[in-house]
Amino acid sequence: MEPALASVLVPETLWCAPVTSQDAFVRTSSRQRNPGTTGTPGRPLSNELSEQLLSVAVDILAEEGWGRLNSDRIAARARAGKAGIYRRWPTMAALARTAVSRFELVSAPPPSGSLREDILGLVARWSRPLDRQERAVASIVGAARHEGELRAGLDAALIRPLAAAVTEIGRRAADRGEPVDAGRLALLGSVLEAFWWQRYTSAGDGAMSPDQVEHVVDDVLLPVTVPGPTGLRQEPARV
Repeated sequence: MEPALASVLVPETLWCAPVTSQDAFVRTSSRQRNPGTTGTPGRPLSNELSEQLLSVAVDILAEEGWGRLNSDRIAARARAGKAGIYRRWPTMAALARTAVSRFELVSAPPPSGSLREDILGLVARWSRPLDRQERAVASIVGAARHEGELRAGLDAALIRPLAAAVTEIGRRAADRGEPVDAGRLALLGSVLEAFWWQRYTSAGDGAMSPDQVEHVVDDVLLPVTVPGPTGLRQEPARV
């Protein structure tokens, strides 16, 4: 394995950014409220306003970062009262959790007929810059080390969907008569997760070149999953 590839398997920056203090919210409830639920008995919350507030929060996270997310900015951008935010979410972390939990950052690729192509399909977005949702997620990774609501949001947006996608890829391989050892499949999931965190915490726009993505798949991910020559990239014969 090339040193440059090995150095990113466990990113040092994961969960290490400092936490910026947020609004001191009136803690009317310690319970996470979902859009459309009732904050005050007999007064249902507006789904339309809830969606608007969530969209504005994602914009602020993506454009300015976690440290700039507060009720004043959200209310100003959404042209809404701060009371409408307090009734839905007791803290900024609770709001961010609701927002990012709805993201679809990872999904199983269409069946390709081979393990290698399935993995390439799974990580295809690595060759593209971070989109709006990914930038919002990247802004909370550091603070999530100290904030359970944010960790729960990341778990829903990335960790659980990634585990489901890896499980599906393993199931397809077994159906083709090429079963992957359960331990190695779990290791594949862990390495993939490390690369995803690296994408969110590294400098720049998070994109690799297509060649770099193929090298990671062929030199790291396949050997982790299928040991021995069958897990290695086949180089063209030299003449």
